[in-house]
Amino acid sequence: MVNYFYDCYQILNKVYSYKTFVKQAINSTIIEEKNRALTIKTCYGVLDKDIELSYYIKRLTEKSPKLVVRTILKISMYAIKYLNKKEYAVTKNAVELTKKLGKGGMSGFVNAFLRKFIKTDIKLPKDDLERLSIQYSYPLFALKSVVKDFGEERAKAIIKAENQKTCLSFYEIDGKKYLSDNNVQFEETPFDNVFLTTNFVRNVDYDLGKYTYQALGSVAICDIVEPCDCLLDCCSAPGGKSIRLSYKVKKVSAWDIHSHRVDLIEEYKRRMGRDNITTECKDAKVLDRKLIEKFDAVLCDAPCSGIGVMNDNPDIKLNRDEINVKELNKEQLEILKTVCNYVKVGGYLYYSTCSILSSENISIINAFMSDINGFEICKIDSKLQHEEVNGTNLFLPDISKGLGFYVAKLKRVK
Repeated sequence: MVNYFYDCYQILNKVYSYKTFVKQAINSTIIEEKNRALTIKTCYGVLDKDIELSYYIKRLTEKSPKLVVRTILKISMYAIKYLNKKEYAVTKNAVELTKKLGKGGMSGFVNAFLRKFIKTDIKLPKDDLERLSIQYSYPLFALKSVVKDFGEERAKAIIKAENQKTCLSFYEIDGKKYLSDNNVQFEETPFDNVFLTTNFVRNVDYDLGKYTYQALGSVAICDIVEPCDCLLDCCSAPGGKSIRLSYKVKKVSAWDIHSHRVDLIEEYKRRMGRDNITTECKDAKVLDRKLIEKFDAVLCDAPCSGIGVMNDNPDIKLNRDEINVKELNKEQLEILKTVCNYVKVGGYLYYSTCSILSSENISIINAFMSDINGFEICKIDSKLQHEEVNGTNLFLPDISKGLGFYVAKLKRVK
């Protein structure tokens, strides 16, 4: 088991120490193939339960240990509590891993901590919100916002909701027939040729562009966009929405502020064989006067907290707090107020996030409408179950297949 623990540590250390995205950390780490599935499950699980596991360390120690040891303890506690691994085996392998990493002096501490963890009934905080935050490993600042907007009972349903299915989009072939022929369990969605699958394993057909992975909320956002001649996707990377929109829009311009992320869009469009997408490394906050009123539509899928998709990206929990979200709010509004200039009169401005926080969604739209003249909110009604917020659509995890997204559609009238 020590090799499996070591692989988990190697991945999680990249996430904790260098803020590497977990998907990138996995892809850049050599993993023992026989334990690959278990290793990935453990890494995602540790990050998903990080708030809870950090609380246990705080309660069971007088002084927090160094990051190396904390990471070993989190892997071990997760293996015991959520994977039902034998306690003595986990403890033994945690001690061996501690020594292997050159921290032999802490091996006694690791052994004692895990024995204490196994025997101790650790009480959760008495405060309702703090207890819920730890119980469901949900950031407290975000939980407060969700409770404020929906009440405590609904908030529980929202934060408990899980997304355990993989969403696949097919464009050139019949997805239902393909999945049936390959004996893949699937669930149809409200969108044509888009399916939710269980235990799907990527194969060579992915590289051939026969299908692609795309969050269902992302599909729902693209479904709201109307066909047109030219559309700007101003925060496009990694390019999933641009790809999908390229089937209903004659020409898509896809931007991202980072060149390496523009490369991701290029790679995506080559894989899917889409030649009506042009890419550019461009800062959406900087006005390009040559492009004023040049697009029929602009999609602003703004940088956001990602709170709505923590099920799929649990490392989000490590890097978001109230101050960070306020900084994002400024950027979201700044981008929206810039790119709105590119919309022709009679055209549409779409604003979306993968957050369920009102400060990133309807509050941004309200602030935009207060500051900018010439736009009106168009009522929309997605095929995917959602809640309507002043004519805009909010997708919530408890009703929207475990995902949280938001989209607003604005028409330029003058």
